[in-house]
Amino acid sequence: MNPETTLSSAGDAVAGKKPKPFIIAHISDMHAGSQYFVPNLMDRAVIELNELKPNVVVVTGDLTNEGFKQEYLLAKSYLDKINCDNLMVIPGNHDARNVGYVHFEEMFGSRQAVLHANGISIVGVDSSEPDLDHGTVGRHRYQWVKEQFQGAGNFRVFLLHHHLLPVPGTGRERNMVYDAGDTLEVLQECDVNLILAGHKHVPHAWRLENIFAVNAGTVCTLRLRGKVRPCYNVIEILEDEVTIWRKYPFHDADLIIKFVPSTVDFEKTARTEPKP
Repeated sequence: MNPETTLSSAGDAVAGKKPKPFIIAHISDMHAGSQYFVPNLMDRAVIELNELKPNVVVVTGDLTNEGFKQEYLLAKSYLDKINCDNLMVIPGNHDARNVGYVHFEEMFGSRQAVLHANGISIVGVDSSEPDLDHGTVGRHRYQWVKEQFQGAGNFRVFLLHHHLLPVPGTGRERNMVYDAGDTLEVLQECDVNLILAGHKHVPHAWRLENIFAVNAGTVCTLRLRGKVRPCYNVIEILEDEVTIWRKYPFHDADLIIKFVPSTVDFEKTARTEPKP
């Protein structure tokens, strides 16, 4: 990383220095119970998150591999170690397998999530369908989403598991949100600034009109495409500047994208894999 632009800790800012950012840590696709799950990576991610002290930790689905109760218990045992007052968890398509959504509701509560804090609003929905890999938000949720963002904060974040825009480096496109066009129109109407998702295990960032869509990789598995490595995202929000990093457990971080919400000017890196 550029030594003058480094990943912040929410507790690091002091008088005379850069204002303290609002930090969102974004992890996704744990796949607890999978043969590719690496406990050491998740342990390290938890340690790093606790050192970072984010304002919010969001988990955008696929906590489990097959939706079984024992997999949920394993995933929850890691998430319970994260020392953050605001933990927002939504399910993914793997979590909805084998009627797994009943275990999700038992352990994590509602499959929707809403937080309003510090002028920032975060709204998450369950885009999964039982035993299907594709996703949908659904017309029945559009009004609910609008109501959550009505009169909400100056910076607005939408969470879901499935990607709303195709992700490069993931092969033939499939399994995205079936009603992506209508959902994007709703989010534009709601003045959403940022969409956070997972699903494809490849980190990437797009700008579509006034919205930035950012995907996370898999945080702790070897279900990887090409040379992508396990990672999670860290979002730093200042008054009119947002910086998003890709953080590798045990390793450094790469800048994904930096943008100005008021003008939607941005700069991003083209790479989807870390420096050697």
